[in-house]
Amino acid sequence: MHFFSTLFAGLFFGSGLILSGMANPTKVQNFLDIFGTWDPSLAFVMGGAILVTAPGFWFVQKRSTPFFHDMFHLPTRNDIDARLVAGAAIFGIGWGLGGLCPGPAVTSLPFATSGVLVFVPAMLVGMSLAKLTALPSRKTIPA
Repeated sequence: MHFFSTLFAGLFFGSGLILSGMANPTKVQNFLDIFGTWDPSLAFVMGGAILVTAPGFWFVQKRSTPFFHDMFHLPTRNDIDARLVAGAAIFGIGWGLGGLCPGPAVTSLPFATSGVLVFVPAMLVGMSLAKLTALPSRKTIPA
């Protein structure tokens, strides 16, 4: 059952990316081009995503355990450090230049456009390098 729920969630998410135009790098780049060919529709896509996600988070927080595991795995850190800021900056610059982030890039693979076929391997190399060069995360011990 876990496999099918994961498959359904991935297909549903990917379908939403394609229907909303998020799998089209030009759409993202036009949203960021405020003084040129600005396309505000991406803001509506993001707003719609928030409206759909908020009730889901509310529902999940009411549960004591997830459906397919014995405990929730939620982030425990809430500090902002240089690594977080640098990672966010690199992600944002890459998103702006390429018009893709990991979800839409993987969703766009079946279209086999040259931009996606260059972006996805570069993304995988970047993820591997980030994992190899990352400092061990700080573990917090409950008081």
